[in-house]
Amino acid sequence: MAHHILKANRDTVHLGGFSHQLKPVLTIHSGDSIDVETYTGFYVYDKAPPAFLTPEFIEICQHLPQERKVNSGPHLLTGPIYITNAQPGDVLEVNLEAISPRLPVGFNAIYPNKGALPKYFSEQKVQFIPLDLKEKIAEFPLGSGIKIPLKPFFGILGVATAENRSSVPPGNYGGNIDNKELQAGSRIFLPIFVPGALFSIGDGHSAQGDGEVDLTAIETSMNGRIKITLRTDLKLTTPIAETPTDIITMGFGQTLDAAFESALQQMIELLKRFVGLSAQEAYVLCSLAVNFHITQVVNLPQKGVHGMLSKAMLPKAITNCKLLSRC
Repeated sequence: MAHHILKANRDTVHLGGFSHQLKPVLTIHSGDSIDVETYTGFYVYDKAPPAFLTPEFIEICQHLPQERKVNSGPHLLTGPIYITNAQPGDVLEVNLEAISPRLPVGFNAIYPNKGALPKYFSEQKVQFIPLDLKEKIAEFPLGSGIKIPLKPFFGILGVATAENRSSVPPGNYGGNIDNKELQAGSRIFLPIFVPGALFSIGDGHSAQGDGEVDLTAIETSMNGRIKITLRTDLKLTTPIAETPTDIITMGFGQTLDAAFESALQQMIELLKRFVGLSAQEAYVLCSLAVNFHITQVVNLPQKGVHGMLSKAMLPKAITNCKLLSRC
């Protein structure tokens, strides 16, 4: 098992989406770990304060090669990373070991015709928000005394598919999930669709409310340490995640009803497969003890809902061995 360092520069990032045609920037083996850099704010860098800019980021924004511009999405992603022996039908386990802002400022953006209330907030507004990295808070509005705890995570964790995809909507390949629960100490499990998986990461957020209602969180260039493991013993059709306290299923749909139904069905299937419950027992348990949250409502055309199952309720034999782990 090796450890790698993946810097973010014009040769290692790509813009706007996922593509199986992109040349990998790093090849690793299952079990390897990576210190990875990410940048955000490609389309607002010319409005940014000096603290938001680095020479590498300016170079990316001004001279990103055309072949690294994949689709119309606004997100800069680091990757793709090729995992040796990964094949369609396998599962990629991404352990998020450490996540931290790499710059002391992030931004929030409202754009016309986007967000949850486009008719009421139609004026473009980009605001840069200082981050107190020592105290791990952001004050907003500045001078208000309102202090937001920094809880950094990567909004985008995804693999390539046979079709080129925008970085905006999430899907069964992962992508722009924007799930604030996926902080350091969590794992996400992604179905693989193309040889090598071609995993990319980015869209760092320092803080976000469930829903991400105005379109963005505190968008932040981010550092992370991840460990990637190839799981040939798992078969999944949609992403599943695990935090230190919960198992998470994720549903995506063009309406919140559809996204909720998908997240619920995924939780029922998980409880049937890994816990041994019948479908009806699982359905009842979801009503009694599983918490469903709105993940995001702005990454059109896909909205997101996630279900959270507390691991504390489950027998230790299941959480220590069967549930998403190797025995």
